[in-house]
Amino acid sequence: MTGFLDDLAARRRFGIKPGLDAIRGLCAALHDPQKRFRAIHVAGTNGKGAVCAILDACLGPGGDGDTKLGRYTSPHLARINERFFLGGTPVDDESLSTVSAAVAAALERSGDPAVRDVTFFEALTAVAFELYARAGATRVIMECGLGGRLDATNVCNPELCVITRIGLDHCDWLGSTLAEIAAEKAGIIKPSVPVVLARNDPSVVAVVEARARAVGAPFYYAPDLASNDDVPQSFPLLGLFNRENAVTAVAALRVLERVCGRRLHAVEAGLQGVVWPGRFQRIGPFIVDGAHNPPAATALAESLKPLCRDREKPDLIFGACGDKDVGTVLRTLSPLVGRGFAVRTNNPRSLDSVSLSRKMHDAGIDAKPCASLKEALAISRSRTSSSDDIAAVVCGSLFLAGEALVELGAYPWPSGRIDPSELP
Repeated sequence: MTGFLDDLAARRRFGIKPGLDAIRGLCAALHDPQKRFRAIHVAGTNGKGAVCAILDACLGPGGDGDTKLGRYTSPHLARINERFFLGGTPVDDESLSTVSAAVAAALERSGDPAVRDVTFFEALTAVAFELYARAGATRVIMECGLGGRLDATNVCNPELCVITRIGLDHCDWLGSTLAEIAAEKAGIIKPSVPVVLARNDPSVVAVVEARARAVGAPFYYAPDLASNDDVPQSFPLLGLFNRENAVTAVAALRVLERVCGRRLHAVEAGLQGVVWPGRFQRIGPFIVDGAHNPPAATALAESLKPLCRDREKPDLIFGACGDKDVGTVLRTLSPLVGRGFAVRTNNPRSLDSVSLSRKMHDAGIDAKPCASLKEALAISRSRTSSSDDIAAVVCGSLFLAGEALVELGAYPWPSGRIDPSELP
């Protein structure tokens, strides 16, 4: 798979190119695999990956028993295989290599320059379409990458659309207000295809409901269909925001029952068995979270408050990409943390530790740069005096969260060693 991964890495030079012509052309060269399965299409700013994971747990082998259920999400934490689930587990290297070769061949023989120059994400999305079509997937839970209207996943064939919380992120691409961003996310809504919207600001609700009405799509507001009482106390994902994600997923499942005309009997079992690592995950004395934008930082802070009450403030181990609103994220977390340790993530867009430590100081955090995540974890671990102590919160990037899971021995799937060639 090395050759294809190298080609994908080279495709970063094409950056982000919103639009559907290239992915449509590539899909046509592959005989339109995206038309050979039904999709549950999920967009949003935060929580969309968690909703996908919850739906997968409730509909797949651990829940309703669908062994041909696919799930496509991004980014990955440690291995690229994580983006492609089938039957409840990441696809194996051999399957991914075979399909990747087919996509690479289609790119090579295409005479369309736009197709030959597809981006990193477009190429991976084509791999997902081809992979699930070849596997005979009955249904694929498909997460949008950026936005919705012009996202490569938006050529899928949805039976249900879900839109999670909308917040201010990727403003250069999607707009500077909640309403503008909501309009881009609502671009996934299709005629006659039901759409479920998570609890959101009234301006978001108005935009999404208007779009649904305009195209003739049944609109459902998740809080009208489900509540926190529908989420078992044994739900394994920590954090208040994850319970809200579960409410959205339950509402989506209830709408799906109407679409399919049959009852789903294992929703509670699925809710109790969901695995979605690196999102407010407690690992010994550490909390690992992928919060990387202001709305996610606010959700993280709200979940930290009850854990940190009447305790010594935990350290903050932080790494982030330079294209994020790092200042706002840090100012949101600053009142809840003590010392700070800045680390560089395994991503080309990462801020270096010295620059990041300055930003942490500017946000009111007494911070120092660290040569590695391993060093920062060791320093923080040395301060714990009991098993209940929270030594540090590790956050700022999903790439950092993945590195932390591997370093702490908590990566949940086989082959958890980080291979630098496979990092996004």
